[in-house]
Amino acid sequence: MIFIAVKWTIKPEYADRWPELSREFTEACRQEPGNIFFEWSRSLEEENTYQLVEAFQDGAGEAHVNSDHFKKFVDEAPDYVAETPKIISVQGVDQDGWGEMGEVKPR
Repeated sequence: MIFIAVKWTIKPEYADRWPELSREFTEACRQEPGNIFFEWSRSLEEENTYQLVEAFQDGAGEAHVNSDHFKKFVDEAPDYVAETPKIISVQGVDQDGWGEMGEVKPR
């Protein structure tokens, strides 16, 4: 599995609209062959910051970055970001999705 986490700092005037502005891209990515998950969340500490957590099956990354929707998003995103996004990308993760955390179980 390819696991990617990206921290996006959005310009203040676009931060509240970011889910709407990124929706077309998000929905297209979720439909890609090999997509496991593609999820946004907003930071509790930094109101203009969103985290994107995504995973793809091994071998699906090249198709992702070469897709028309990815190229369109990369072309448009600089208008909305306050700084260059920060990324962690790990290939060859030996999982096929979310696993359970062993240390915490519901009582």
